[in-house]
Amino acid sequence: MMLVLAALALWAAGLALNLRLATGPARDRATTRLLVPLIFGATLIGMWELTVRGLGVPRVILPPPSQIAQTFAANLPLLWSDFTQTILKGALSGYLIGCSAAFVTALVIDRSPFLRAGLMPLGNFMAALPIVGTAPILVMWFGFGWQSKAAVVVLMVFFPMLVNCVAGLTDTTAMQRDLMRTYAASWGQTLLKLRLPAALPFIFNGLKICTTLALIGAIVAEFFGSPTLGLGFRISTSIGQLDLGMVWAAILVAAIAGTLTYGLAALVEKRMTFWHPSQRGSR
Repeated sequence: MMLVLAALALWAAGLALNLRLATGPARDRATTRLLVPLIFGATLIGMWELTVRGLGVPRVILPPPSQIAQTFAANLPLLWSDFTQTILKGALSGYLIGCSAAFVTALVIDRSPFLRAGLMPLGNFMAALPIVGTAPILVMWFGFGWQSKAAVVVLMVFFPMLVNCVAGLTDTTAMQRDLMRTYAASWGQTLLKLRLPAALPFIFNGLKICTTLALIGAIVAEFFGSPTLGLGFRISTSIGQLDLGMVWAAILVAAIAGTLTYGLAALVEKRMTFWHPSQRGSR
């Protein structure tokens, strides 16, 4: 019971510290944006540890963070192999292929109203298909290697990226387009000088959304067939062995990879769209 009370005290201390930081001087805004989530995350982990131990929760139901950290440290080579198989081979390759193909398709659609009318409804239909239905089919088509996981990722990221790119390319006013025509600008010049810069916030929004979709697609696809490597394979087999420490260690690897890729996309977006109103308040 004492550990549960300590968890509540830790929560109160973390909340008080974050409130103090949030109401601090405006000049420390950048430091506050970094410290507040770190303190919040550390508070949750500490409460998790104290509550699980204080209530005697069985480790096959929910292991404490200390056990997860020990399992993670003891299996770094194995988890790195899983990371390489799932993230670097399956998710990253599918992400690059799917997003690149979606961008090129958006340019083609932009030149053809017929394709826009035909492909966009199809995109909405494909985006609604459940991954648990399409992943087994693609695994049967492309085999149990990373290629089938990349194919699942391509299918998951293509249409969300396509919708964002098409919306971005149309995000210009009639006056802006008329001005480019008065300058005798070609379609390519208008694209590079006006429409593509205006579309960048939409494009990066699609890229950020697709980072999480790619990760989910690659991991879920491994549940339906995989060599003896991969985060999805590790989670599936470890659950069967009641090794919850390894399950959470694999989840931790996926969470770190997803956070880093999303953060990288957000950082590039901030550098390239510093002029956009959405970025002015974050500097």
